Amino acid sequence: MIEKINHIGIAVASLDERIPFYRDVLGLTYAGTDTIPDQKVRVAMFRVGEVTIELLEPTDPESPIAKFIEKNGEGMHHISYHVDNIEAQIADVVGKGVRMIDAVPRPGAHGTRIAFLHPKSSGRVLTEFTEG
Repeated sequence: MIEKINHIGIAVASLDERIPFYRDVLGLTYAGTDTIPDQKVRVAMFRVGEVTIELLEPTDPESPIAKFIEKNGEGMHHISYHVDNIEAQIADVVGKGVRMIDAVPRPGAHGTRIAFLHPKSSGRVLTEFTEG
């Protein structure tokens, strides 16, 4: 079951260049960074109430985030919904005809488990489920 919005992902070319805007200009609470080697990404997290803003910096020019930035420029990448049981949530949407990028959850930032829905199944909005 979807419980709330977990985070909004924003693709950036450089965390070092973008962190000061979110921390110092907007005054958001900086929650630190994490590197996810298998996704070839480094993330910085900021809290806004119950929602997190997740800045995503590619660590490899062949990573999905690098390709996204190359095609679209920096900006909104995905929206993530917090779920209480990611396997059940995947099974539920697949049963309703949704195509998944991740049919099996994979490790996400800060010890979470994640799975992405294919944007062709969600109105061209890259959608993620997050558990944990």
